[in-house]
Amino acid sequence: MTRPSSPVPVRLGAPAPSAGMAGVARAFKRAAVSQCHPSMLFAVLLPFLITLAGAILLLWFGWTPLTDWLRQEASQWSVINSVDNWLISVGLFSLKVYLVPVLAAAILLPVSGILGLAIAAVFVMPLVLRHVGAREYKAVAHQGRHATAVSVWNALWVSVAFGVGWVLTLPLWLVPPMALLLHIFWWAFAFSRMMRIDAIVEHATPTERRLLLGRHNLGFWSLGFICALINLLPPAWVFLPVFSALVFAHYGLDALQRLRQESVVDIEG
Repeated sequence: MTRPSSPVPVRLGAPAPSAGMAGVARAFKRAAVSQCHPSMLFAVLLPFLITLAGAILLLWFGWTPLTDWLRQEASQWSVINSVDNWLISVGLFSLKVYLVPVLAAAILLPVSGILGLAIAAVFVMPLVLRHVGAREYKAVAHQGRHATAVSVWNALWVSVAFGVGWVLTLPLWLVPPMALLLHIFWWAFAFSRMMRIDAIVEHATPTERRLLLGRHNLGFWSLGFICALINLLPPAWVFLPVFSALVFAHYGLDALQRLRQESVVDIEG
């Protein structure tokens, strides 16, 4: 651990204020600059192509079985049947004709999206960390352990939790404005819970990870919330996996750098 020239006398693990919204804004500003680098522009292709391929495969192989299952289930929903019969009786349209494809798309497309985010977290984040670490965070030493295993496990459980939670809360989408709120919540969960670990796992020790996640929990959730809002815009799906990795990397490494500067151990004392 490097002792700064003018250290702030804070005990290791003592409560300290987080960077707040200034740190969040700084992370987005630095990420925007990093994203313009040719290597980071090229890195956009990997999660985008995997997400695109995943979406095509899911739609190709999963669309018919899923829509058939949804039609069978929808036929047992009394409310849907009542509304559908009323719409048909007044000469409008059948609700099930439109509801089933919408539900199928609402299930399959997020699955491909979370796949792209998981790929970015596990495979692209190391590239991102090497890129930003060689430029802005040279003084932050790599002290993490079992980084790959931790990253893969984190990506798996977050992906499963996201998928299960997304499907279980789909019925609430029929209640305005829950469709928008749930979309933002689940993607904020996915971004914050997946990317925050990968941003610091190579550099931070297990103890430092616990300290950072406790101190900056609100900051990481703020990053995830903003990324979830950006995710509402379909064009953002192309670059957001890598851009979000850059945002979390800048925020996490900056927080780790400040933590090590603050954590001064008085050996003689």
